[in-house]
Amino acid sequence: MEALLLPYEIHPHSVAKDRGPELQELPEPDIHILTSGGLRIPVHSTILASVSSVLENIINHPQKHRSSEKVVQILGVPCEAVVSFVQFLYTSRCTEEYLRKYGIHLLALSHVYLVPHLKKRCSKHLARKLTIDSVIDVLQLARMCDAPDLSLSCMKMVSSHYKAVQKTEGWKFLQEHDPWLELQILQFMEESELRKKRCRRQRKEQRVYLQLSDAMECLEHICKEGCTNVGPRDVEPTKKPCAKFSTCHGVQLLIKHFATCAKRVHGGACWRCKRMWQLLRLHASICDQSDACKVPLCRQFKLKMEQEKDGKEDSKWKMLVKKVVSAKTISSLSLPKRKRAAAAGDTTSGDRIRSFRLQCVEPNGSVL
Repeated sequence: MEALLLPYEIHPHSVAKDRGPELQELPEPDIHILTSGGLRIPVHSTILASVSSVLENIINHPQKHRSSEKVVQILGVPCEAVVSFVQFLYTSRCTEEYLRKYGIHLLALSHVYLVPHLKKRCSKHLARKLTIDSVIDVLQLARMCDAPDLSLSCMKMVSSHYKAVQKTEGWKFLQEHDPWLELQILQFMEESELRKKRCRRQRKEQRVYLQLSDAMECLEHICKEGCTNVGPRDVEPTKKPCAKFSTCHGVQLLIKHFATCAKRVHGGACWRCKRMWQLLRLHASICDQSDACKVPLCRQFKLKMEQEKDGKEDSKWKMLVKKVVSAKTISSLSLPKRKRAAAAGDTTSGDRIRSFRLQCVEPNGSVL
């Protein structure tokens, strides 16, 4: 068969840009690549050796039968795939058409001959072109070629379309000839489901901690400026709802109940009063303003917590405080930079008030 003449292009790895013009032209090919179809491709041994260490070892390995012609055999794949592979060795480029036609073969060649750039590109292309019918075959190839990114993409697709994949011929072949891989796929699906449940639980907990953080902000806002029906005695509560009025309204209801609860007065405590105590204690654990704080009982709670540092309950409470502060930090980082700076300014500024007592204004105008 007539030899295929490739364009003699300068390979970027073999000739540097700053070398002289005498090295800008390649010499005549000194070696041939033989494909399964009998195609002989003339190539340069120096270029192949500079790109692939495997090809370098093959070229430098002494031949059993000495002859004037050196031949490297690349068998088991279509001739066109070998041509595309050689062109990539020369130019570091591979068209989408060749990837579409011979992506699987090029992945195998890049793995066997240690060409990482081609292997990475083939892996990305095959991951984008995955189908339900081909995903099992590509997964097996990815495992043999040590392509973890492609293998993970296949695993995710099988996990997302498990019922459809079960009906394919690839899955039936897998069950009969590779039960170990089937077990790994099932384990991956189970671990993926556990991760999803854990993430949902963590998001749910994060929402709770964020709500507590918002409640702390609303409590400080009520004690400093007042909001609708609750505020300091020397400040008239504003009638305009604040930005977080849904949370602020709940805190106001707790304050109003806490101020008038008969069980609290007589030494008992209902669940609403306990919740208010917890909010006040949580605020004291987070607050860093000491005497300048306007929230009732803040200093008293701080003194009490200093006396109970060695208790087991204190460690659990510290963990709660840490998570609430973390939720507040994450929430503030998600804000735009301008709003974040404004929020930081609001928390650091503020005048002292003369009284820590709150007034709760009923709709009829009476003060509690």
